[in-house]
Amino acid sequence: MEKDIAAPADSIAPKSETVEASHGYSTSNEGSRRNSSEYSSGSSAYSYEVDTRGPFQRFIDSFKPINLEDEGIDTSNLSPMEQSIVATAKHPLARRLKSRHLQMIAIGGSIGTGLFVGSGYALAMGGPASVLIGYLLVGFSMYCVVYALGELSVQFPVSGSFNAFFARFVDPSWGFVLGILYACSWLVSFPSELIACALTIGYWNTSISPAVWVAIFWVAIVSINFFGVRGYGEAEFVMSMIKVIAVVGFIICGIAIICGAGDQGYIGGRYWHNPGSFNHGFKGVCSVFISAAFSFGGCELVALAAAETVNPRKSLPKATKQVFWRIFIFYILTAIVTGSLVSYKDEKLLSNDDVTASPFVIAIQNGGIKVLPSIMNAVILIAVVSVGNSSVYGCSRTLASLAVQGLLPSAFGYIDRSGRPLIAILFTNAFGLLGFLVVNNNEGDVFTWFFSVCSLSSFFTWAAICFTHIRFRLALSAQGRSLDEVVFVSPMGIYGSIAGAVILILIVIGEIWISIWPIGEHADVVQFWQNCLSLPLMIVMWVGYKTYTGTWNHLYIKLRDIDLDTGRREIDVEVLKQEIADERELLRTKPFWYRTYRFWC
Repeated sequence: MEKDIAAPADSIAPKSETVEASHGYSTSNEGSRRNSSEYSSGSSAYSYEVDTRGPFQRFIDSFKPINLEDEGIDTSNLSPMEQSIVATAKHPLARRLKSRHLQMIAIGGSIGTGLFVGSGYALAMGGPASVLIGYLLVGFSMYCVVYALGELSVQFPVSGSFNAFFARFVDPSWGFVLGILYACSWLVSFPSELIACALTIGYWNTSISPAVWVAIFWVAIVSINFFGVRGYGEAEFVMSMIKVIAVVGFIICGIAIICGAGDQGYIGGRYWHNPGSFNHGFKGVCSVFISAAFSFGGCELVALAAAETVNPRKSLPKATKQVFWRIFIFYILTAIVTGSLVSYKDEKLLSNDDVTASPFVIAIQNGGIKVLPSIMNAVILIAVVSVGNSSVYGCSRTLASLAVQGLLPSAFGYIDRSGRPLIAILFTNAFGLLGFLVVNNNEGDVFTWFFSVCSLSSFFTWAAICFTHIRFRLALSAQGRSLDEVVFVSPMGIYGSIAGAVILILIVIGEIWISIWPIGEHADVVQFWQNCLSLPLMIVMWVGYKTYTGTWNHLYIKLRDIDLDTGRREIDVEVLKQEIADERELLRTKPFWYRTYRFWC
């Protein structure tokens, strides 16, 4: 009996018309470049073709469009919405991310200048208690968001993840508007992170033009992403590991300094009493939220990688649970430590725009430790490169998903034979060249207005994820189905998503308030547009989409019409139900300590 096994999308070269292989040997129509071989073992006969192309030719061929076998799906009679769902489910991204990649992306990925530098601005404007309260509120909402997204992404590991869910469970107009804003947030982040890299190097060397460092880091990040998702995963694994070790080390060192190990002697809660816990009252608390949004941004990135994961059913729930530790260790503990070590009146917090304004660096410098500031700056540099790397990944995958859904030109959905969304990556890389504005005296103003386009988009995206999860749960009920077929059930449930959405909406209202009436100033129109341009822009884009597509008579998808099956990697629902029931029953037989461990890890 002959075995017929198709090679995975991330490893296929041009396929032969007849494929007979048992161990994933790549095959091709280009018979002149291959030698065919056959052998038999026992009762099984195997045939495969040996790739005789040289390394350079294989490299060139990897950029050619992927050659998929006919899936046997007739889409001619499907509605545009159904075609979009099938397209995201069949999008041939490479499935090369492993559990260890996802877990490190979840716990340390995308942590960069928002935490290491931006938290200094938040501390100066709001004081230590405001930073802690802001991080607790945003952290709780993110905890709800990531669990809701984890439930959806394990169930449907499709291209684009949440932006595809917006179109699928609410309305295509939501997918278009929020997907564009999300892609823009990463698109703008890439050149700004390149500038941050150059400024970080300036801590050690100011004699070389920062444009040189922008060029070097641009080439490095572009190269990583051209290695495909595996290159991104390996780079993030290493850089996230360094960030985790560094932050844990900082917390231990910070506690020692607080207890009197530094030049200042015993500090304790000195700065919480003098100059105080709060600065600028309730407005100071609200001012922390934007900084928190940039700090927490990227927590959702782990779900975006679900479509490129070998086994999302096993690895994604574990990665989702790591976000709790990310929030607790990276944000809550560091907020307490930095707030205890650095006064919000410290002039260095607002003295400049580079990494010397980092409360991490200031805390170590104030403690009189000579070597650690340079080490901390090296970690900040690694963190900034990591976020730049994630920016290319997040933007390119979102653009590719929007294209395959028909919401952007189809060229952005081009996938090569290595499973890379090549056109989307090239577009993102080209936009990164704006990093050379570092030599322009007005680069700060330019990027302020760039970021205004997506200033509140993180809050909108997170709130929409919670709302989409609510719609998914209601659709299950409306169609007479239950959680018995849900692979990973969010422990926060539907009420967690409701709470998360409510908190995020209240945060947006608070941000609009302090944008109209900034701290210590009268009403400021320019400040409002810089902080809240994304709100009217969303409304204009939504109205424009509904008008262009002529879909004003369909404002949302009815619950009974939501597709709850396409995109699953497990096809037989009854078999899946039995497997889930068996797994849950097995877990009930385990000791309490093991069940507790599985809940949190």
